Amino acid sequence: MPHSIYAHGSALQAAAPGWTFDPWIIVPLTLFGLMYGIGRLVLARKGRQRIAQDIICGAGWLTLAAALVSPLHWLGERLLSFHMIEHEILMAVAAPLLVLARPVGPLLWSLPQRTRLAIGWAMRHPYITRLWSLLSAGRNATLLHGIAIWTWHAPALFDAAVENILLHRVQHLSFFLTAILFWWSVFRRSQIGSAAWHVFVTMLHTSVLGALMALAPHLLYRQQADAAAAWGLTPLEDQQLAGIIMWVPAGTIYAGSALALIALWICRSGRERADALHAL
Repeated sequence: MPHSIYAHGSALQAAAPGWTFDPWIIVPLTLFGLMYGIGRLVLARKGRQRIAQDIICGAGWLTLAAALVSPLHWLGERLLSFHMIEHEILMAVAAPLLVLARPVGPLLWSLPQRTRLAIGWAMRHPYITRLWSLLSAGRNATLLHGIAIWTWHAPALFDAAVENILLHRVQHLSFFLTAILFWWSVFRRSQIGSAAWHVFVTMLHTSVLGALMALAPHLLYRQQADAAAAWGLTPLEDQQLAGIIMWVPAGTIYAGSALALIALWICRSGRERADALHAL
């Protein structure tokens, strides 16, 4: 039977899941790991230990590698449901872990002094700081991340990204970078109450998108439809499963994050009120 040509090969080729060794994925992941490790060794010699952040960064790096290199990526090229798992790992697991790890410092310390100072100067340049302040503001970061999610899940664009390798890479990159921006605004920029609200809003609109996919009476995404039968699914069932994954498990991550932020907000408000009463 004729079938579509996919961004990473045909949907029906290969008999078993395999690892993906794309240099556009392997090289950045390897460079990140090496630079972080070198930077941490330099900082350790200076007596700067941050074991918790190292563990979190390692977890973020591993989840990123699992999404893009492991057999999960192979399955994501063929089944929409696994494609959705891959996207959710990028946006809702790897991105927040890397933001919490704050890897910029170790990455800079892995570079020669002159290069490190030049990059540090560029990062502190007024134009760069203004642009970063604008993009990382809670409302703007939430809006940009939401636009990336909804735009790339438009059926025509999603199918085009499955077919075209360049679009596929741009899709993953936009998901990941806007997720980094979003979680940075949540953990590093916004007040706790505002951060909880932005996470809650993201949970709502991604759940709506997932529900639309799960409850759609007809097929929305067609480029991966021919592979579903080989896995015991109809194309519509594969799409419904993908929608449920975005709707429930991913929504649970956002809901849990929002609840944790609300609990932290309440505890901090209680402590501040108690301190104020003691000061009277």
